[in-house]
Amino acid sequence: MSATTRPRASLGRVIEDLGSTLLEVISGATDRDAEIEAVVIHDALDDAMPMRHALVLGVGLSEPDEITALLRVLGAQGATGLVLRAPVRTDAAVLDAVEQTGVPVLALTRGASWAQLAAMLRSLIAEGDVGDRGPQTLGGMPSGDLFALANAIATLLNAPVTIEDRNSRVVAFSGRQDEADPARIETVLGRQVPERYTRQLEERGVFQELYRSEDPIHIGPVIAGDDTPSFPRVAFAVRAGDEILGSIWAAVREPLPPDRVSALKDSAGLVALHMLRLRAGADVERRLRADLLATILEGGAGAADATSRLRLSDHSCVVLALSAADRPGDEPSADARSIAERQRIADAFAVHLGAVYLRSAVAVIGDVVYAVVGVRPDVSDADVRAARVATDFLARLGTTSEIRVGIGTVADDSTAIPASRANADRALRVLRHTPQREPVALFSAVQMEALLAELGDLVRARGDQPTGPVARLLAQDRERGTHLVETLRAWLDAFGDVSIAAARVYTHPNTFRYRLRRLSEISGLDLGDPDVRFSAMVQLRLLSPDSP
Repeated sequence: MSATTRPRASLGRVIEDLGSTLLEVISGATDRDAEIEAVVIHDALDDAMPMRHALVLGVGLSEPDEITALLRVLGAQGATGLVLRAPVRTDAAVLDAVEQTGVPVLALTRGASWAQLAAMLRSLIAEGDVGDRGPQTLGGMPSGDLFALANAIATLLNAPVTIEDRNSRVVAFSGRQDEADPARIETVLGRQVPERYTRQLEERGVFQELYRSEDPIHIGPVIAGDDTPSFPRVAFAVRAGDEILGSIWAAVREPLPPDRVSALKDSAGLVALHMLRLRAGADVERRLRADLLATILEGGAGAADATSRLRLSDHSCVVLALSAADRPGDEPSADARSIAERQRIADAFAVHLGAVYLRSAVAVIGDVVYAVVGVRPDVSDADVRAARVATDFLARLGTTSEIRVGIGTVADDSTAIPASRANADRALRVLRHTPQREPVALFSAVQMEALLAELGDLVRARGDQPTGPVARLLAQDRERGTHLVETLRAWLDAFGDVSIAAARVYTHPNTFRYRLRRLSEISGLDLGDPDVRFSAMVQLRLLSPDSP
């Protein structure tokens, strides 16, 4: 299942803003104050997604017995509602399940895609899940709530309204869209003005006039091409100083009277404030999330509060660390382009994780993109699942040759998150220094390589040098030009198989056996002693000048 998480939205708000255009209540009593914390896409093959306070999208469900079974599951888990594709087939069993569970059934209108509905619901669930902000208002409207503002403007103008950005994407719309023409319905369903209509408007110079004019402009009907009716529009640009933020479009049957033109102009200033608030709020929220995430990754004072504010406190967690693979001589890049690229990847990663996990947080800290995902405490292989999700993300990103992701251990509570982060960093370090590996690695799979890397740090810090038999072999090779260290390393790597080891160093097996006897004589190595072999392997790995 996939989910999009936002708290404190209500079923009543969803029905009020989308009901006349997208959703219709088919059966059941709708508690308008019922909370929606998540939008969950039902997947019959995956029962890992909790449904509490979720609005569930029943994609592909049409048989009454399937609907009945799902309703009973949703009722037991405390779901808020179930959305099915219209027309919905209901029988006595379905109606009985609705009554017993208290889970209402809603129908998604024909012509709208599930992706469009999920995107609109995500926009409607407007209050962020970061922090403990109290309600904020601009001009009497909840700050950033463009849907409420669109409804207010529609009431003032007595016409259905859309608020669009510079690219003719619908960022909010009012109710009563069913009173408009098919072109408007298509625009709302697709959250974008169809290209055939924008082309007509461009050819007529509408956008140039709209962005130059200080007053609302009246626009004649567009030509649908199939004799469907089309109404005129009144449009007005939304400005912040000299910057064009977007526009307001009202579907009207006749020109607006002066008092409504004045109301539209006054409303545009308020729309600009809300659009700026949304833009600024996104930046502020991003920084706040980064600070909260850094706090829980470091642990200590404030970590419990930060975990609660990110809504991860009641979950087991896994930390993922994402960064580019190292190249010889590379230094962490701090130029503007690299910083912007890291943020772009972080944003894409956040969207990807948000579609899989009910709880997740992503932020760029230094040159690493960190993510913390919350999972149910009873999920034992959460790190393995996180690795699969990360692998899928890199495949979609198309840059698996450049990006590496280390997966930390499962943290049962917030106090263990710093350890998960440390292990994710250790796995990422192994991957960054070995580009030939798979791009995603669990710490549990590379723990030994991570330990060796850390021992190598200690060796370099102390300036340790090879001693004993290995030192004697190195001296022999250096003075006589022999290849005894190479021979020993090949033999150890081949677990004592002379044929394989000889092939690796392009030597005849008999010659290789002679070199083995010779290096034993010179160094005093007892190759039959496992402790001696292990000591030689560690020294060759960490202390030899040509160690990998």
